[in-house]
Amino acid sequence: MQYRTLPHGGEQISVLGLGSSAIGQASDREMEATVALALENGINYFDMASADAAPFAAYGNAISGAGMRDKVFFQIHFGAEYFTGKYGWTLDLDTIKRSVDWQLTQLKTDYIDFGFLHCIDEAEDYRKAREAGTIDYLQELKRQGVVRHIGMSSHTPAVAAQVLDDGLLDMLMFSINPAYDYQKGEYGLGGLDQRMALYRRCQAEGVGISVMKAFAAGQLLDAARSPFGLALTRYQCLQYALDRPGVVTVLPGVRDRRDLEALLGFFEAPASQRDYSVLGGVAPRAAEGVCTYCNHCQPCPVGLDVGLINKYYDLAKMGDKLAREHYRTLERHASDCMACGHCDSRCPFHVHQMQRMQEIAGWFGL
Repeated sequence: MQYRTLPHGGEQISVLGLGSSAIGQASDREMEATVALALENGINYFDMASADAAPFAAYGNAISGAGMRDKVFFQIHFGAEYFTGKYGWTLDLDTIKRSVDWQLTQLKTDYIDFGFLHCIDEAEDYRKAREAGTIDYLQELKRQGVVRHIGMSSHTPAVAAQVLDDGLLDMLMFSINPAYDYQKGEYGLGGLDQRMALYRRCQAEGVGISVMKAFAAGQLLDAARSPFGLALTRYQCLQYALDRPGVVTVLPGVRDRRDLEALLGFFEAPASQRDYSVLGGVAPRAAEGVCTYCNHCQPCPVGLDVGLINKYYDLAKMGDKLAREHYRTLERHASDCMACGHCDSRCPFHVHQMQRMQEIAGWFGL
């Protein structure tokens, strides 16, 4: 397992987490076994936005039974409720309080690692959550130590940016995949520039991103349903999400151990199986000339990490002081480019990297 550091707090979070949207279809025994398998393989981040009530007790039994509560992180949503046994969405504070209390009981815990404002997709949702007292309630629970971090789930870049303006978030759950980034599908909200600006802003401000819908609800895995007319693999989708700035963990939903075992193969897969450069042939015009940090241009004859150099440059321009320092500690800098043209010829997104290296070297002075 690989881990990334949450800037606001320093927790080490597994880059592959577990979503609970589909696992409720399995038996209690299978759900507990799936969570146990996740723990055995180093997964320590669990999102509890479930399609139904069933997973909560199973997660609680598996994690408390293994004595692992202090080793894992629960992402619990203030606005999701399960009183009918199925998922419901609410902005009513009293209903939220009852639902959160029920979730804590089922999960056998008395604290929440990440308390999330749930599904804030409209500015009106955010206004109502504030007026209803949900945000005050979350902040009070954080002062009490019941909630360790405050987050929010959203599909809308403009709304996420509004909440970032208020300095509320430690973590943002956002829908990231190439279909949505290229404005394909129901949740493909905001243009590529706006979405990338959101990811870079999160990294620059130390707000982690947990990724939902990495497979676009399975559409990207099926050529007949894919908006690109071609199928991507789960590994390509995972790598794409993990390459976006600010991303700490990706949270695919699984139905059982078989699904989880298939995802865990990502860490042993060669780079060729994780390479999503095929997107260069179907990317919209807006994506032309935009470095996606895929490093399909590698290897560089002089050893430049072209993707990382581009990422640090983009982040530094957003005001990320750490990105500037990270760039300076690289073994090779943009100024070392010998303009051989290898990267330009291989870039699937038609980025003029030689010209870009000159620009970056001039900006950093190195």
